Amino acid sequence: MLTVRPISRVSVLGQRLIILNDANLAIELLDKRSAVHSDRPKMPFAELCFKAYRKSLHREIVSKASSFSRFNSLQEVEVRRFILRLLNRPEDLVGHIRKLDMVTQSIPSSDPLVDLADEAVEQFFLARTANVFRKQSQAVADTPFAFVHQQMSQPGYEPSFASNLLEGKVLTPGSTEKTVIKWSSATLYAAGADTTVSTTTSFFLAMALYPEVQHKAQEEIDRVIGPSRLPVESDRPNLPYIDALVKEALRWHPVAPMGIPHRSMEDDICEGYLIPKGSLIIPNIWAFCHDPTGYENPMTFNPGRFLCETPERDPHYLAFGFGRRVCPGRTLADSNIFLAIAQTLASCHISKAVRDGKEMDVCPEFVPGTISHPAPFEVSVTPRSAQYEEMIRALETEHPWETAHAEKLWTEFFEGGE
Repeated sequence: MLTVRPISRVSVLGQRLIILNDANLAIELLDKRSAVHSDRPKMPFAELCFKAYRKSLHREIVSKASSFSRFNSLQEVEVRRFILRLLNRPEDLVGHIRKLDMVTQSIPSSDPLVDLADEAVEQFFLARTANVFRKQSQAVADTPFAFVHQQMSQPGYEPSFASNLLEGKVLTPGSTEKTVIKWSSATLYAAGADTTVSTTTSFFLAMALYPEVQHKAQEEIDRVIGPSRLPVESDRPNLPYIDALVKEALRWHPVAPMGIPHRSMEDDICEGYLIPKGSLIIPNIWAFCHDPTGYENPMTFNPGRFLCETPERDPHYLAFGFGRRVCPGRTLADSNIFLAIAQTLASCHISKAVRDGKEMDVCPEFVPGTISHPAPFEVSVTPRSAQYEEMIRALETEHPWETAHAEKLWTEFFEGGE
């Protein structure tokens, strides 16, 4: 059996990397000693003011009273739209998830800004495509910002993250505040391109592989909620197995297997190891979430591990980062994942795809990367009952598709330019 040390040290082109393979050490260094280990490495494409960005994000997303509850109704509608798209075109599972996890109000067609954000994230960290990434990331920042600025000059514009930060301000071209608002908005928008997408996709993969888990989750929904409505966020305390299933989806395949690197701002000693100033500290989140000393049969998808007399560690404390660099949108992301899982399980049955009368194999394979996601796979998604299908399709009458910003963005900025 391969034994992995709690701390590993490697040097890459003269840069010292400290890899943490033990969750307790990561909590000690990156949470409890965050004053020492919360600096960020210098990154080729991320040199703008992270502190100012986080302040903007915290102001609009985290600190407002009942901040996350104001998104609940939008999330619930968008999850139902996701399921409607899925029932209409189950072969485009990942594409539907991307629209859902952007939490955008759009028509069922392609959104050029979503596509652009996807392409930019794909190029992230790839030095060989620096010019491509620079152009794409600049477009992700500039295009929606210019669109919001234009819309604010018209009566009845829809408020947004960017418009709330711009309200009442007169910004000069090139000002620092304008740059901060623009890139904070772009960061928030693009952050959904691959993060919650990965977890939601992993959930569908797991349901095809573990039908007994799906059955148990649906039994809980039927018993607690009944067939007359879909689960909502306020039902979560009464759905412990669904809540545990969300945790297991986060643990089974962490979105960022090697986390986000931190930089040590001064020399430090931990467990007898010297961590020199300037070292990059990399939390091995995949190892944390698959440590057999902390998780029994870690490769198995088993939500019950969090419901036993001695529950195993909640992966929320591992999957969203550590200390001062923890993901500011983690609560919103967690809520979105819960609603997607709960409403999908309530209304749909997920199984392996069948082709020419033969059930297709599904393998738990994942694409490596800074952000990792399942390799392409096929599943079958069908309504659990005619009543649930009617409930989902009633959305088109109850909440007609809004006029899509995608169309205006395309005609005014992508085609015509500005």
